[in-house]
Amino acid sequence: MKTNTGVKQLRKFAETIKSLLIFQEPKEVEKFVLEETEKDEADNDAEEENSGKEDYTASNSEGKKENWITNIMTAPFVMEKEKKTADKGNKGEKDKKKNKDSKNQRGNISKKISENLDYIKKVYSIPTNGDIVLREFDITVKDRTISAFAIFIDGMTDRMVINHAILQPLMMLSNLDIKGNPNELVEYIKKHLLPQSQLNISDTYEKVISEVNFGGCAVFIDGLGVAFTADVKGWEHRSVERPNTELVIRGPQEGFTEVLRVNTALVRKILKDEDLIVENVEIGRRSKTPCSMLYIKDIANEKLVNEVRRRLKSIKIDYLQDSGELEQLIEDSTILHTPQIIDTERPDRVASMLAEGKVAVIVSGSPFALVMPTTATELFRSAEDSYVRFPYANFLKIIRIIGLFLTLLLPGFYIATINYHVEMLPTDLLLAIEASRERVPFPSIVEMLILEVSFELIREAGVRIPGPIGPTLGIIGALILGQAAVAANIVSPILIIIVAVTGIGSFSVPSFSLAFSLRILRFGYILLGTIAGFLGLTTGLFVHLITLVNAKSFGVPFMAPMGPKTSDRYTHELTRAPVWKQERRPDFLNPKDIRKQPPISREWVKGEQGGDEEDEE
Repeated sequence: MKTNTGVKQLRKFAETIKSLLIFQEPKEVEKFVLEETEKDEADNDAEEENSGKEDYTASNSEGKKENWITNIMTAPFVMEKEKKTADKGNKGEKDKKKNKDSKNQRGNISKKISENLDYIKKVYSIPTNGDIVLREFDITVKDRTISAFAIFIDGMTDRMVINHAILQPLMMLSNLDIKGNPNELVEYIKKHLLPQSQLNISDTYEKVISEVNFGGCAVFIDGLGVAFTADVKGWEHRSVERPNTELVIRGPQEGFTEVLRVNTALVRKILKDEDLIVENVEIGRRSKTPCSMLYIKDIANEKLVNEVRRRLKSIKIDYLQDSGELEQLIEDSTILHTPQIIDTERPDRVASMLAEGKVAVIVSGSPFALVMPTTATELFRSAEDSYVRFPYANFLKIIRIIGLFLTLLLPGFYIATINYHVEMLPTDLLLAIEASRERVPFPSIVEMLILEVSFELIREAGVRIPGPIGPTLGIIGALILGQAAVAANIVSPILIIIVAVTGIGSFSVPSFSLAFSLRILRFGYILLGTIAGFLGLTTGLFVHLITLVNAKSFGVPFMAPMGPKTSDRYTHELTRAPVWKQERRPDFLNPKDIRKQPPISREWVKGEQGGDEEDEE
């Protein structure tokens, strides 16, 4: 055992020396950038094939560069490693062959009703599966009696629709003298016996099973190599209610639900435009979660639409349950603290961003829609900004920016001032702070961490407690805990005020994801203020801004239109211009139609500033 341990240590040491001596070229990762002059990319399959060849060549060339020391030390383990690799390869080939055989079993539908019945029972484990309903019946066409059966999932379908639109026509109306050719049974049933509006004909088991899993009903008929599938979804769902996380005083009071088609209908109710495209995308090998990608055809940039479509279709995952999981799968950087995709449960906000040239994705089962790309200025917008007069909206934006800086920098600024820059404080204020901290046994950084962690615990507990007790606990718990901490001389009263103002500032940020990232970054700035004072805070802000300027959201710079500056109208992104002055869409999105409205949208106004003014190019 000691010999093997020594050999392993020597082996690791040799690999470390090899990695230091042998130069490895860094891999160049090409990122999608939304540019007007960008050429179309090559086919994805060709790129993957070429990249695979390059990786294979690089690995071979690297293997040839191995030094003789590593080969000598690893010689006793080569045979065992090759044996394990061969076993894994054989196992992988068997798994692939098994999966291929299982896929081949889902071939074409048989013309024999008995074979179809046995196959469906085997696939759905009938009668073990309690919610699978299989109904056998007979169809009488002219003078012929034909066996048939229907299969659907109880709870996901509407039984009344199945009874009146599928079973009843096939079992009863077929006795009537209906004109048609009974020899062409497929067309005869489709045109004369089934009144269901969404009726499809499938010739493979895979299509039928997919329809049934989505809440459809499939009908198999003896003598036919096809099955009839009808959309009869009828599961219970939550009705349209007020959005819980984006409440507004003035504006629509409707929010998304967990039903995909209800959500797309809410958007179409606002955008009654035939150019609004709703593309269906299925994600998840097992869950087969239906998603919809929305964009306006004659506004959204085609390259942006293709990039979103490519990322959605390239996802390989078994289960997709919520849009939050999808956001993490398609975002540009998974380690960037700032959200790169907007999540919202308001249909009006989705519609307004689609009209600007953005792309939205709605996931079945999630009340939150994803909108991309996003910028830093977009995260400060509230749905209410468009419904109030521009002086009010600009005032609210200023309040939000103040809240952002308070929640991000105030604790670190206090620590830096108390520890390093006390000369900046007025004498009376300094004496008051020192008097309040006279009996506190802990340094200021420990006080701050105790209160910040306690505040986060109370906030998390308030969210997890059900019912109306949660918000009450957050307020009363913070007051009681703070008063008790001050009475016990654990923290100073001034620190209670600072932590309270910091928490209130985080609630003023409209985006929950952005507010969450600020809460995390706040602890970093506290540590920087403790270590280096204002120098540490300045260094942290510098690195923070560099990270944000370097970030991109689906090819769009995150700090656009300020960094880089894309137009002279970037001030409209920072402030809210009057509605009649919002003439252009954001140019950093490169929309097909940059003009949002004419220069004079209020034609009733007669004045010098617009009557004869032409549209800007």
